[in-house]
Amino acid sequence: MKGRVLVIAGSDSGGGAGIQADIKAITVLGAFAATAITALTAQNTLGVHGVMPVPCDFIRQQIDVVLSDIGADVIKIGMLGDVATIGTVCDALEDFAPDVPVVLDPVMVAKGGHALLAAQAVDGLRKRLVPLSALITPNLPEAEALTGLTIRTEADMHAAASALRALGAPAVLLNGGHLESDTITDLLATASGIEAFSAPRIPTKHTHGTGCTTASAVAASLAQGMSLRDAVLRARAFVRAAIESAPGFGKGHGPLNHAIGFAGPT
Repeated sequence: MKGRVLVIAGSDSGGGAGIQADIKAITVLGAFAATAITALTAQNTLGVHGVMPVPCDFIRQQIDVVLSDIGADVIKIGMLGDVATIGTVCDALEDFAPDVPVVLDPVMVAKGGHALLAAQAVDGLRKRLVPLSALITPNLPEAEALTGLTIRTEADMHAAASALRALGAPAVLLNGGHLESDTITDLLATASGIEAFSAPRIPTKHTHGTGCTTASAVAASLAQGMSLRDAVLRARAFVRAAIESAPGFGKGHGPLNHAIGFAGPT
């Protein structure tokens, strides 16, 4: 086991996304996952049925005790929920982990459409947390919310990726799965430019947790010393294999098969 990732995110009782997906992906890829849970959700493949926030002082305590003992090579952030939680996490990062790279998955809406981030919190995410991150991994609706742009084409994606970097994140992995196309294209934007990665769309509804899983797979690979580009390639291959072998559980958007036993580039 190589590489330590502290995941700061919400729990998914259905096991397909959130902390549960993060732990599974990081573990399967050979890294170690520690957690600071920000919220509990009552959730299944049909949607989010309830959310219980974790008190901010306890979120901070989780982050503090993990970092002061186990430490972290990378911090992955998912669901934060509200303004107070964003402020708490930012303060904790500045106090306890100012030099640890952050992978931010700006979770805003669950697969079934339930809001997971208060509308008034988007500005805090944009102005405070994005600039603290080494990499952000939004999907297209999240990118639209952060930039104010409308994204309907791959050209729009390029403009959004550049706009996201202008918010202060050195690197952006923009996930293009929401575009209506038989091919899914993701963009990796860095100071070196924008690179596109494309693959045929897999015809399935069992894609719950793809965003969480992608971000955590990248975080695990970075924690193990891989370059950003290689970490993205490994994460994309892992997620694709997990979708292709999804178990088909539930009546709605089912989970991936995180236990695919994937090795990929090392």
